[in-house]
Amino acid sequence: MEIRAFRGWRFTPDQGRDISGFIAPPYDVLTADDKQALLDNCDRNIVSVDLPYVPPKRVGPEEVYAAAAEKIKEWQGSGFLAQDDAPCLYVYEQTYSWAGKSFTRRAMLCGVRATELGVDVIPHEHTFAGPKADRLKLTKYTNLQLSPIFGFYNDPDRQITKILETAAASEPVAAGTLDSVDQKLWIINDPEAISSIVELMDAEPAYIADGHHRYSTAAKYAKTLRESGEIDEDHEANFVMFALVAGDDPGLLVLPTHRVITNLTDEFSLDLLRDVLGMFEWTRYEGDKPDLSDADGFLKPYGDGAMALIGPGGQDIWIIRLEDRQAMVEAAADECAAWRDLDVAILHTLVMNGAKPWCSGDKLTVEYTPDGNKAFDQCVTGGASLAIVMQGTPLQSVVDVADAGASMPHKSTYFYPKLATGVVLKPLQ
Repeated sequence: MEIRAFRGWRFTPDQGRDISGFIAPPYDVLTADDKQALLDNCDRNIVSVDLPYVPPKRVGPEEVYAAAAEKIKEWQGSGFLAQDDAPCLYVYEQTYSWAGKSFTRRAMLCGVRATELGVDVIPHEHTFAGPKADRLKLTKYTNLQLSPIFGFYNDPDRQITKILETAAASEPVAAGTLDSVDQKLWIINDPEAISSIVELMDAEPAYIADGHHRYSTAAKYAKTLRESGEIDEDHEANFVMFALVAGDDPGLLVLPTHRVITNLTDEFSLDLLRDVLGMFEWTRYEGDKPDLSDADGFLKPYGDGAMALIGPGGQDIWIIRLEDRQAMVEAAADECAAWRDLDVAILHTLVMNGAKPWCSGDKLTVEYTPDGNKAFDQCVTGGASLAIVMQGTPLQSVVDVADAGASMPHKSTYFYPKLATGVVLKPLQ
């Protein structure tokens, strides 16, 4: 991939370097109430610009995007947003806890040349028209990229990792906390270090972890401007802001997304489902209520691909694991082998289809959560018919599916934690 440094716009706190009040979670995980809570805490939060219309699944009226652009201009004019003097690469670090363990994930913020998906930038999800229309309108009005695409790359000799580690040994230029995740930022403005990183990254593709809609929007915007003659190939709009994480970074955590099904009939039971799913090995869980805060840790002893089925009331728990792999070949003949090996593909293709005879509607009603204990409790007290607790999708499986040109099933990966919006803003002019 081709990357470049850029002159980012950054918030300038009145005192110190704390940007906690100005940053926000990604727009697509926020509700109107979430937005208001952020603004109640600080009326200069980036959410007022990044989420001008709720819900962002479709485009809003022109005036909300125009107002977002005016706010950006006001902040830039007042000095609340200041632009770095020279092109920089940025080291962005997040420290967080999950399942009682502490992790640190280090990313590099940079511009990545926008290409057709599959050329240097590799996707693993489908995209939809509505969210892209909203993001395109916001981009046109603000002439900024407000939040980075989350990507990962291969750094086999850790050469880039070592450069980032050296930069992060000094005091950060900005820091803050968002949703219990500590955020820190450093800048790399040394031309020699930047040149080394650009050269090292040239041979590696970027895999999109999160942000497929925003990337597609940015690539389409740049292509439209080029084809109209408004920009040339070297223009800043051709480069999309990414937060790139090395694939072997110990903080690159991929959580599972568990399923909770709420509309099976009263006749449903796991014993009946077992009769349907004879291609699986079934092991009854006989212990005390399991702690599913670390679902991987609970399921790993049962082997790769093992998942827990929790029946009505939470009293019946079975661990299942596909024994007959030919069942997936027959059920998903048009899919590649990497896709058929995915736990979540097996779940959707065999397990959830197996439950459909007991569906009380036209299709299964499914809720999603990364919290295994919450999924369990939904069966105990929430009236759910069935919960399926999964192991996280290995990063290599994401790569294998992406390299095959396939798309992961819905809600296959949850890269935790989300990147913050507003740490650095990238200009497009």
